Amino acid sequence: MPGITYVSLDLCNPRVTIRANAEHLPFTSEAFDLIYCSHVLEHVPDDRTAMHEMYRVMRCGGVAIILIPLWNKPTYEDQSITDPCERERLFGQFDHVRWYGLDIIERLTDAGFVVQTVRIGDVAHACAIEHFGLDANEILFVCTIGQPRMSPLTDLLQPEGEHP
Repeated sequence: MPGITYVSLDLCNPRVTIRANAEHLPFTSEAFDLIYCSHVLEHVPDDRTAMHEMYRVMRCGGVAIILIPLWNKPTYEDQSITDPCERERLFGQFDHVRWYGLDIIERLTDAGFVVQTVRIGDVAHACAIEHFGLDANEILFVCTIGQPRMSPLTDLLQPEGEHP
């Protein structure tokens, strides 16, 4: 798309644009209008620092869309658990360091964001859900600075040619 720059970031994946730690983003403040953080924070030892970093690099009026594995209990983490088998048993995957509950909203708010929760099925068409391999019942955490805005999210999830 003309005028849009896409930057992918990961700590280990060699196929990304930039290899970096989410706790120390190598970008200037207010560099991005949109941050899409899908199933990353559960891997990050200091997720609160990563959340503050996302806030720092997002422009006022921008949107951060955050997806995480979510369960129906408060967030559970224990940094002393380092054994991959034990992490898989407790957190669902060998490289996860926590299970999030809805109290992630407090963490995101503490980082400075205004947070809205949105069920994917409520904002995306069925064909987009299928195309991107999404779960219609998964919760998106839509984070803004200042007043919440839904239009960028809605526009992104509309199939081509079907914008309202």
